[in-house]
Amino acid sequence: MRAGVVVPAHPGAENLAAHAEELGLHSFWVNDTPMLHGDPFVTLSLSAKATRHIRLGIGVTSPALRSAPAAATAFASLNALAPGRIICGIGTGNTARRTLGMQPTTTATLENFTTTLQNLCAGRPTEYREGDQVRDIRFLHTGAHVNTTDPIEFVVAALHGPKAAAVAGRRGTGLISFGLLDPTAWRALHHARRQAAHGTPHNPDSYVITALHLLRDNEDADSDAARDTTGHLVLSLLDYAADTPAFARQLDPDQREAVRKLLDRRGTTATAPDRYTKLYPNYLGRIAPQDRDLVLPSLMNNVALVGTRDDLRTRITALEQAGVAELLIQPVVDPPTEMAQLAELLT
Repeated sequence: MRAGVVVPAHPGAENLAAHAEELGLHSFWVNDTPMLHGDPFVTLSLSAKATRHIRLGIGVTSPALRSAPAAATAFASLNALAPGRIICGIGTGNTARRTLGMQPTTTATLENFTTTLQNLCAGRPTEYREGDQVRDIRFLHTGAHVNTTDPIEFVVAALHGPKAAAVAGRRGTGLISFGLLDPTAWRALHHARRQAAHGTPHNPDSYVITALHLLRDNEDADSDAARDTTGHLVLSLLDYAADTPAFARQLDPDQREAVRKLLDRRGTTATAPDRYTKLYPNYLGRIAPQDRDLVLPSLMNNVALVGTRDDLRTRITALEQAGVAELLIQPVVDPPTEMAQLAELLT
């Protein structure tokens, strides 16, 4: 299985991109979360100049964040800096929208946005709509400005539901998911994509974002070090549950209790209109020591990879057999060390 890394957009991230390339990792991604992190296109522009081979991805942008012409221009501009190395991840904006206190967009809007981006980034004219106005648009000048010749890889973000996977099938794109480590769930997503593709033989790549902690000799699977390495993913799930009572009700009793504790510590409730301002600061950042008790082993096992070398390779092989092509980690404790550990395990 291939290996890659995902980091927040921030000054200096281009140095991590260069290090990832030195380690032999396949891809380097940044999040598109405007009110949480820096601008991903700035970060990847710097990363494009700092690297030569590694693929550069945005994981993921959304039609609720950017207009299609602006997004297409940004991706085609990146493609001019790093020809043929750009990956465009697109989703409904689950995280980025919730950090604004807004709901994600619909899968229909996601599909229209994806279609428009694919056409524009390939240099084709396409239909563009604003309200009841519809126009045919295209890049009016390419050449030194943007690159519409070298292909851009497109991937659609999907969790457990088949709707986004079906969009990927109809649009011929890959899939990317966050913390989805169940091979059975991945087989279901791939089945939904194939069904929607109507037998098209093209089989684009699938990516999973997670965290990885290799246990030292005699280290417990729920050690402080393991919780620190994986806690940002667990807390992201608890944040979502705290923000989405219907999802929280599906959790186990101890997990629901962790959600209750989280709300209490953040000084908010599941129905407070401003809860997003209390839940999402430091989202996907290294957790505070006082929150380690919220990182339950059951949740760690669901969204992250913790174990011995043999344990990790067994789980990774199962994902690969389910059709996952690349494992992406989000390192928060010591990114260079965690990236090197991933490279040693998989490359």
